[in-house]
Amino acid sequence: MITPAIEDRPQWADASAGQARAVTPGALDIAHGVILYLDEISVSFDGFKALNKLSLHIDVGELRCIIGPNGAGKTTMMDVITGKTRPDSGKAFFGQTLDLTRLKEPEIAHAGIGRKFQKPTVFEQHTVFENLELAMKMDKRVWRSLFYKLDSEARGRIETVMEQIRLTAQAHRLAGLLSHGQKQWLEIGMLLMQEPRLLLLDEPVAGMTDDETMRTAELFVSLAGQHSLVVVEHDMAFVEKLGGKVTVLHEGSVLAEGDLATVQADDRVIEVYLGR
Repeated sequence: MITPAIEDRPQWADASAGQARAVTPGALDIAHGVILYLDEISVSFDGFKALNKLSLHIDVGELRCIIGPNGAGKTTMMDVITGKTRPDSGKAFFGQTLDLTRLKEPEIAHAGIGRKFQKPTVFEQHTVFENLELAMKMDKRVWRSLFYKLDSEARGRIETVMEQIRLTAQAHRLAGLLSHGQKQWLEIGMLLMQEPRLLLLDEPVAGMTDDETMRTAELFVSLAGQHSLVVVEHDMAFVEKLGGKVTVLHEGSVLAEGDLATVQADDRVIEVYLGR
């Protein structure tokens, strides 16, 4: 089990289970420098233990890579973080106070956790600009939406994100006409329009060209610091480009952790993952 330093432990760390409580989204407390805590999370499906007392923590502004063989628990871990799956036991907190196990999926998204799945999902009959506009974080009640008008501040926000994802030249191009890599970047941009504090990215460079993969690595490195990123990936060359800490999952728990060179040299990692 990986345990944060005493001064970094969240308010719930030493509390009894009965004292844990959900907190209204929006009250994110990251004063101790850690944005995500998973503490001994276990999840079983029909007797199969997808997560087995999984513990890890992600720092504010960190870019973390999660690797591991198929069935290691990577997807289930993200499902727990986003509220899609409830753990059988353990704690999952966003910042010091937001109990993810007590919040619904929309509440977790509103609190500041964005997730990108492997296959890009964009509005193909709308332009790049319109996709980003549709994804913008705003009051989307019917009455407000009917009379909504894009102001200069919102337009500036969209233009900034288009520049970040390198699609400014494609602003008025239909999303359905973009390359696979460009669709991936557009979906990442749509997540950024929601102003997330934590981004979960599932195999983001699958199917990309070498050039697109390099540009994606540059994008993620530029986003780190402004956002915390958790990247699940199998492409070791891409993981190397990202740098930073790597966590290896195996049979639902942490097998090894450290920089890429350290985990690649670990005999246990070679046996269960890299050696295959």
